[in-house]
Amino acid sequence: MTTKEPKTADELLNAVGPAFGKLRRSSLLEVESPISAKDLSRTLVLNIVLEAEQDGGREMTVGAIAEHLGVDPSVASRMVSDCISAGYLVRAASQEDGRRTVLHLSPGGTDLMARFRRHQRATYEHITADWSEQDRLELARLMLKYVAAQDSLRHRAASKGRTPAS
Repeated sequence: MTTKEPKTADELLNAVGPAFGKLRRSSLLEVESPISAKDLSRTLVLNIVLEAEQDGGREMTVGAIAEHLGVDPSVASRMVSDCISAGYLVRAASQEDGRRTVLHLSPGGTDLMARFRRHQRATYEHITADWSEQDRLELARLMLKYVAAQDSLRHRAASKGRTPAS
């Protein structure tokens, strides 16, 4: 964001998009147990697989990863291959359709994601250290609400056979 504080509701709402973009471009602070830049990018894929496993054990494929990330399947395939080579993901036969290959976190992937979650929390606590407890919790609550609404839009669009951007 700029150094100028938004004064009107319109200015504030116009500043949200660029702020999210800046968050996405910046890496997490090296607060505790730093995550390498390469592993940080791998967590994009690993998080999708982890969420699927936690969401009733949904099977995750390379195609589904591509959809979630909004990238070409060949890009997702390279990202998945990198995670497999690093020892964070394993391929397995689908229990629903033996012709299909699904992805699971390896023990190393599970460990990396646990370390990443601790790192995310430590970073959040470091950045908001001089905030009131009420402000810290309110931002956390609103971020979760925002992400849930975004997921809801994605699921509605998928059920209509299109992506949210189309």
